[in-house]
Amino acid sequence: MKDIIRILIAPLVWLASFSGVYGLHGLICGHGIDGEVFGVLSVARLLLVTAYGLAILIQAGLVWALHSERFGSPSPFVRFVSRATGWVGLVSAVWALLPTVTTTYCL
Repeated sequence: MKDIIRILIAPLVWLASFSGVYGLHGLICGHGIDGEVFGVLSVARLLLVTAYGLAILIQAGLVWALHSERFGSPSPFVRFVSRATGWVGLVSAVWALLPTVTTTYCL
């Protein structure tokens, strides 16, 4: 059972972070959250960049954990597949959530 969790944890965390970040985006746009922080950055942009960074940090932590001896699998096949899905989750988080940081947040 632990091997299934090792293999699926990174894609599931990516799915949750994707839903969370774009859900936050919808809340920001739907409720018209605006204002400025430090006179330079808007509150909405700060929230989205923070959520993006947190998603990437969590995914990077998963990759690190899957490469460690403590959380890695003793099976070479499961170790390879879980590490591969960990890297896929990290790259997916960086790529799929990047528009929340680089584009306008509401139309």
